[in-house]
Order: sequence, then structure tokens, then C-alpha cells
Amino acid sequence: MSSAFAEESGGTGPFGLPIDAALAADVKERLASVEARLLESVRGDDPLLAQASKHLVEAGGKRFRPTLVLLAAQFGDPAAPGVVPAGVVVELTHLGSLYHDDVMDEATVRRGQESANARWTNTVAILTGDYLFARASDILADLGPESVRVQARAFARLVRGQIQETVGPADADPLKHYLQVVADKTGSLIAVSGQLGAMLAGAPPHVTDTITSACEKIGVAFQLSDDILDIDSNAEQSGKTPGTDLREGIRTLPMHHVLAGVGSGPDDARLRELLVQDLTDDALHAEALALLRGHPAMERARADLRRWAEDARGELLTLPDIPARAAFTGLCDYVVSRTG
Repeated sequence: MSSAFAEESGGTGPFGLPIDAALAADVKERLASVEARLLESVRGDDPLLAQASKHLVEAGGKRFRPTLVLLAAQFGDPAAPGVVPAGVVVELTHLGSLYHDDVMDEATVRRGQESANARWTNTVAILTGDYLFARASDILADLGPESVRVQARAFARLVRGQIQETVGPADADPLKHYLQVVADKTGSLIAVSGQLGAMLAGAPPHVTDTITSACEKIGVAFQLSDDILDIDSNAEQSGKTPGTDLREGIRTLPMHHVLAGVGSGPDDARLRELLVQDLTDDALHAEALALLRGHPAMERARADLRRWAEDARGELLTLPDIPARAAFTGLCDYVVSRTG
């Protein structure tokens, strides 16, 4: 099973970060507790629902959001009773959204396995996602009304971002619209991961606010790095076929820069022409991918990624100087270096 610690060796922490050995051991131990409770939360009496619910849990994943919960809790009492359940809540919410995403995207594969909608039906996948949201809400109810409110507001942002992505920018600036969608769809739940971890561990309010803001920026940076990886990596590095977004007509950050006029080379007009048409044809897709990989828009996208990561780092450096702060700033390096 994949996890934040899948590549651990020695004192290396989540995502291969060289962090304090004691912190790495503590987070790993609590992450194992999150994993056990995740599996427990998707058990049920109905065979189909139980099988569909554990489908993505057992497929693994980075457990990025629960890891942020546990790191943020280090700024208070990491052993506080609500911390591990909060890690379960954010992961269940994330997984539930993936079931719905796969239906909307008509995806056939998720995390290297057949997607739930392909294995069963769209109806089963949608209802399974709903069930995971319900299980998350059940756990949240024991964490107090403020935790429920925080999660509900984040979920509202996630849905709003999905709707905004579906309807498009209309008369708004396409790039600003895209970044708002990323903040709502991806950044919101990552922000809540940090917020719940710090809040439930009893961290001071100003520390919780700083972590929340920085985590949202890390979340946006993480998605922007995915945008770059989709274009400029091989299948082994990114885990999916290069140019998938391009083929599916999903406009990501580098594409927005091309369409906004970044670059002035002889192939710019051809690339812009390609980006506004159907690229399911293999020859056209290959041409567009090659032109995009060599376009100045890629470096502009990397500059945007670095800026988001540095903004997050600047906020994090105002936090108390404990090993968890170094882990968080290491995440800023991680989201940038994974595109290198």
C-alpha cells in the first residue's frame, strides 16, 4: 500500500523529507492509526457497499491530508483525542470526492485500479461517495460543532470549485478563474487538514490561522505541480500517461499561459490553434504535447509554482521553530522539486 512513508529509510519522514527522526516516528505511528480507523470506517453489513467503500481505501495513496493533520497537531498536543479522527475525516472526504470525480470525468482507472464506476456503475460510485461523506460526518459529530462547521465550509468550497470548473470562466479572466477553481477544489481540503490538526491539538489561534493559510497555498502549489508533471514527465514519474489533461480537453496552468499570449515564437499560433480543438487524435495530441513541452509557458508555470510555494514558506517561518515547522517548509521544497 502506498503512503507518505512508502520510501522511508532511516530518519526520513513523509514524502522522503529529511526531518527529525523522533517526529518522523511519531507521525508514522499515528498515520498507522489513521489507516486502521479508515478501514474500520468503511466496514458495513451490506456486502456491495462494504466492497465499494473499501475499494479506494485499499488502493492506497499518499495520505497527504492526514499527514498534514498530524504535522499541524505538533504545534499543540499531538496526542489530543481528536487528532487521529480528524485525519480519518479529511481522507474520507477526499476519497468520497474521488468517487464523484471519476463519474463526472468518465474515468476508468484510479490509482492503478479499475475505477468504481467502471467496475460497478455510476450509481454505485455516486452512492459510495455519499456514504463516505456520511461516515466522515459521523466521526465529525464527536469532534464538536466548530469542527463540523470548518469541514462543512470546506466542502461547500469544494463543490463550488467543481461547479465553477464545469461552467467555465464566462466573462471572467480565464487564468484567475482557473486559480480560484484550484484553490476551492484542492486547496480548501488541504487547508482544513492543517486547520483541524492544529485546532484539535489546542494550538494558539494565530498559529492555527497561519497553518491554515499556508496549507491552502501548499495545496494550490501541489495542483500546479501536477499540471506541469502531466505535460513534462514520463509515465513512470507521474503515474499516468503524459498529456492526459491535454487529450481530455482540461486546460491547466501552462495551457492558460499559452492562450493568454505568453511566448512569441514561430510555433505559438499553431499551438494556440491546437489547444482549442479536440486532441483525442493521436497525431494532433503528440504535436501539441511536443510544442507545449518546449514552450516558454512551461517556465512561466514553474515560476508560478515557485511563487505559491515561497508564499507558503514565508508564512510557515513565522511559526514556532520546532521540527514540525521544518517538515512543513520541506513540503514547500517537495512540491517544487517533484517537477524538476
